Amino acid sequence: MTIIDPGNYRSIVFFTGAGMSAESGVPTYRGRGGVWSQYRWEEYACQEAFDNDPEKVLKFHELRRQSVLKCAPHAGHHVISMLEKKHPHVRVVTQNIDGMHQRAGSKNVTELHGSLWRLRCPSHGISEDIGENYKNFKCEKCGRWLRPDITWFGDMLDQDVITEANLIIRRCDLFISIGTSGVVWPAAGFPKVAKENGAYCVEINPEPNEMSLLYDKTVRETAGCALPGLFPNDI
Repeated sequence: MTIIDPGNYRSIVFFTGAGMSAESGVPTYRGRGGVWSQYRWEEYACQEAFDNDPEKVLKFHELRRQSVLKCAPHAGHHVISMLEKKHPHVRVVTQNIDGMHQRAGSKNVTELHGSLWRLRCPSHGISEDIGENYKNFKCEKCGRWLRPDITWFGDMLDQDVITEANLIIRRCDLFISIGTSGVVWPAAGFPKVAKENGAYCVEINPEPNEMSLLYDKTVRETAGCALPGLFPNDI
């Protein structure tokens, strides 16, 4: 396996998807065995469901939090975290909402779809809430129901976050995509943005997908196996 020297790059982006978290045992949401094959998202993961029964939705998301906390970051998460500590030009852009990168120690993480560990009050904004259960279902200041700060089905993506991600990726000269199918937009366009702006593009994914031909290098392994091999001098 080719070794990558991060010192040769001015800006490195790790773009991670569901496969990154699945390797830790985090339940996926689409596909066979995914969360939405067991639950109807219309009842638990859209604004209408929350408006109809906020307590039911919040309790469901507590179950999601509990399942994530039973999992641990794997070797790939830790390699990225260690690289970030050594090289301040390392950033993570993730489609995942589980906070696994942060649990491994990463600080520079852009979360495209929100986080299981934040809640949002319509009047008082976003607050962090970490634990198996939420500290409060309602805002202590105004008494309104707190909504998980997650992009649900039917939601518009946060355009400020998308703009930030595009800027980060446009400026990078090493783009490493991990565990993402490359079919969900606008994230599916990020590899092309990186490529068009001159980045060397690497895909880490056990299975090829329709975006694989864009990459300069493909590694058909999981992140936990591939990243320690690509960056042996930084772990």
